[in-house]
This record gives sequence, C-alpha cells and structure tokens, in this order.
Amino acid sequence: MQYQTHQRVIKMALTLLEKQMKQKPVSFNSSTETLQYLRLQLEQLEREVFMVLYLDTQHRLIASETTSLGTINTTSVYPREIIKTALGYNAAAVVFAHNHPSGTAEPSNADRTVTERLIAALSLVDVRVLDHVVIGHGESISFAERGWL
Repeated sequence: MQYQTHQRVIKMALTLLEKQMKQKPVSFNSSTETLQYLRLQLEQLEREVFMVLYLDTQHRLIASETTSLGTINTTSVYPREIIKTALGYNAAAVVFAHNHPSGTAEPSNADRTVTERLIAALSLVDVRVLDHVVIGHGESISFAERGWL
C-alpha cells in the first residue's frame, strides 16, 4: 500500500512539473541567460563534454544534449551527428557549449576550427549557430561576444 502511495505522489509531481515546463519554456534571449544555464550544466564536470542546445525559432529550448564525452582535455565532435539531431528536432538554431576541466575557459585553435566546421555544415540545412560557449571554473567565454561567429 505504501509503495502505491509513493508512486501516485511521484506521478503527480511529474505531471505538475511537465505542466509548468510547458507553460514557461526555457528561452535563451540573452547571453546572460545562456551562460547561467550552461555554467550550471558544465562547470563542475571532471571530463570535457560537448553539449548542444537545440532551439526553436523563438530561441526556446527544444532539447539539450551532450553529443560527446571526452577525457580531461579533449572531446570529439561529429558534425554529421549534430546535423542529424538538429533535423530530428526541427531546430531552427543551436548553441554549442563545452567545458575545460582545467578551469581556463580560453578557447583553443581546435575549438575555433570545429566551430567553423559546424557553422558551415549547419548552414547547409538552414540551422543558425547562435553561439559557442566555453566554460571554465568561474569564467565563460562566448564566441558571439568575441565576434567570432
């Protein structure tokens, strides 16, 4: 009997949470909102992770996915997989993000190169790249703010 009560309470909580999320979707209309969200997701991770935020035409979050999980200082990014997922979600735009477990957020040349490749590939299917954010410990760097996109 107690198990059934717990299950009902959990189901009710999930239903309420779903309703709340549908009423007020997460939107990324400013770099501040985006950076706050991404720092919560990535700052404390011990391995490098590449994440993509898939957004609709109003820059509301459709889905947030970790596309690759790497080592302490590198991760592999595959444009084909990101394009496939973006098309599957019918995303109009994306934001890329990854962390630097070393703590320093300064993007590497490899970070800039992969971003250029992703922008070129996604432009072929009309998906805009709004930003690529690198998260360090207590700091973050936005490619858009630096004028690199």
